[in-house]
Amino acid sequence: MNIAQALQYGRGVLADTESPDIDSQMLLCHVLECTTTYLHTWSEQVLNDEQQAEFTALIQQRSEGKPVAHLTGQRGFWSLDLAVTPDTLIPRPDTELLVTLALEKLRPDMRVVDLGTGTGAVVLSLAQENPTVTIFAMEYSRGALKVAKQNAQSHKLNNVLFWQGSWLTAVADNSLDMVVSNPPYIEADDPHLSQGDVQFEPLSALASGADGLDDIRQIVEQARRCLKASGWLMVEHGYHQATQVQQLFRDAGFVDVTSQPDYGGNDRVVMGKLAV
Repeated sequence: MNIAQALQYGRGVLADTESPDIDSQMLLCHVLECTTTYLHTWSEQVLNDEQQAEFTALIQQRSEGKPVAHLTGQRGFWSLDLAVTPDTLIPRPDTELLVTLALEKLRPDMRVVDLGTGTGAVVLSLAQENPTVTIFAMEYSRGALKVAKQNAQSHKLNNVLFWQGSWLTAVADNSLDMVVSNPPYIEADDPHLSQGDVQFEPLSALASGADGLDDIRQIVEQARRCLKASGWLMVEHGYHQATQVQQLFRDAGFVDVTSQPDYGGNDRVVMGKLAV
């Protein structure tokens, strides 16, 4: 089959999925190591037997629900191509809001920590934009931490220091200027945990107790201890959790507490400053 026929095949097999056209193009680009522009420019180019076999196998796996990011082993985030494995969350565009907000506050002399770094999406984006700033990244999962370190090496980002741990447990009091985090925030009994790409991602990075806020509670309390006066805390949360998360911030002594909407218009990040 040629490229046009391959894409037609992919769209047909994936017809009942959310994005058959985009997924087919991404998987074929992965097989051919090319851009989508190449697919459209050279639509009559014939796949060899090995390429055809690999593409049809990937399409079949995608039809069974396996995430495209796991099939290709990577996902774009901010301006980076990041390695992704089943040990990590798949970076989502909405999380780029966390990067944008942190960049607005980041200064060269700050001590900044990214909690639950996963692939390193947030911390590596910050590091790339601010090569003279040293940023710390914490991850509890050994497998995820390995992926984050590999991503840092791939992009030659040497201004990130990684450690394995549980949130801010090992961090000294009054030692940080900013804490950012995209923690688990889904309710433990949420049916979406067994649907779509999410069912292939690590549950420990997704679910957080009956109301989804167990980890955010820990982070807010620990950040109150570890942040300097006027230090910033920024936490991503579920689309319906803004009011509860704002209250957690205020109860812990944070001021200037606001919610920031994602690209879809849903409140996605709560940020606040520790009172002086």
